[in-house]
Parts: sequence; structure tokens; C-alpha cells
Amino acid sequence: MIHTIQRRKNNALPLIFAGAGLILFAIAGIFWAKQSQEVAALSADEDLSVVPVSVEYLVPELVMTDLSGKSVSLADFRGQIVLINNWATWCPPCRAEMPQLEAYYQAHKDQNFTLIGISAGDTQAQVENFVREYALSFPMWIDLESAALSAFRNNSLPSSYVIDKNGTVRLAWSGAISLAMLEEHVTPLLKE
Repeated sequence: MIHTIQRRKNNALPLIFAGAGLILFAIAGIFWAKQSQEVAALSADEDLSVVPVSVEYLVPELVMTDLSGKSVSLADFRGQIVLINNWATWCPPCRAEMPQLEAYYQAHKDQNFTLIGISAGDTQAQVENFVREYALSFPMWIDLESAALSAFRNNSLPSSYVIDKNGTVRLAWSGAISLAMLEEHVTPLLKE
């Protein structure tokens, strides 16, 4: 009889641990769901884009190929304000910021401004499909070797840089940028 009671206690122990584990799992799920709702509410109410850093250095020499197969260089844009955006098709924040970049480009392309998207590691076909999907009109360069990331010494995606008319990099971002941030920080440079 004592052995039977002891066996029942030993058999119940794993069930108690399993039940406790399920309870802890449920509590963690409730906590995670609440945190996700708070982040979603915050994202809807606030602009969470990254603020640029003021920098001052000469633009790196960079020669690439555009979507038409033509050789292009940053030196070709001397005398303009240029926004370089390093991105990749697989990068969620890159995808999220593309409509913002296109809107800014459309609003300012006639003000001696250009925006150049430099795809890090994507093939030409991948970039062409992406450009069609997002209806992008600004110039896109292919960078299979991620040379632009090396030239700007930043492996983060997305990353963006504003180059002034004299070929000096003036602003740098690591992370997604918004239309509001572009208007606040880039537009004043267009008036210089």
C-alpha cells in the first residue's frame, strides 16, 4: 500500500511541473501580447525614425553600375545635393522607408537634388523587381560586392548619407528615415 501511494506521488510530480510550466508560458504570452500592443500604439502615434548625425568628410570615390548597365560615379553629381541610401531587398526597414524616400524625391527632384539607392548585394533582376513593386523613380545602383557599405564604413542597413554641392558628406543615418526627418534635415541644405 505504501509503495502504491509513493508511486502515485512520483507519477503526479511530472504533471505538476508540466502544469506549472503551462501557467508560466501563458503568463509570458499575455505579457508579450501586452508589450506588442503598447509598441504598436507607440509606433502609430510617434515618428520613430532615426535622427541624422552631423558629419563632415569628403565623399568617397564610388563607381558602380545603374539599372541600365551604365557606369556611374558619385563624382558625376558634384554641384547637387545627393542623398545616398544603402539598402537591400530582404531588409524590412529598407522596404518600410522606400515610400518615404520616393515621396521626398518626387517633391524635391527639381531643386538640384537627387536620391541614389544603392542595393547591397542584390542582383539586377532582384532590384528591377523591387523597383517595379514599389514604383520607385529615383536612380538605383547595383552593388553586388557591398562596396558602398565599405566606402562609407557602415555595414548597417538601411544607411543614408547627404552629400552637399561641394562633395562633403554632411549628414549620416543608420536606420530607417521618415519623410518628416528628410524635410527637417535635408530640405534646409537644398536652400544653401
